[in-house]
Amino acid sequence: LYYILLMEMIEMSGWIGVDLDGTLAYYDGWKGIQHIGEPIPLMLSRVKTWLDIGKTVKIFTARVSAPEPEKTEVISSIHKWCKKHGLPELEVTCCKDFGMITLYDDRCVQVRMNTGELVE
Repeated sequence: LYYILLMEMIEMSGWIGVDLDGTLAYYDGWKGIQHIGEPIPLMLSRVKTWLDIGKTVKIFTARVSAPEPEKTEVISSIHKWCKKHGLPELEVTCCKDFGMITLYDDRCVQVRMNTGELVE
């Protein structure tokens, strides 16, 4: 199934959203702006693969919903974390738009389009 999804995404233009806490980085409770857990190896590998094939990946996190100057500090901390773990300074956002192909998140519940039915 993952391979099929990967092949579909290769053909689509747009960006892939990846949640930070609990999806890309281990999360065991809020410990401040600058604390980001260790990377989750499987998700880090996926992100690196997507980047290697030319996909745009953005970190999608509620952390940047904070007002300035905290928002700038959050983004800086995330960029440092990215560099430390072999990623470029990925764009960081808390907003989806029509360019988002898909979102990987530990809190999402998928719904079949136009039906309201949950994907089990």
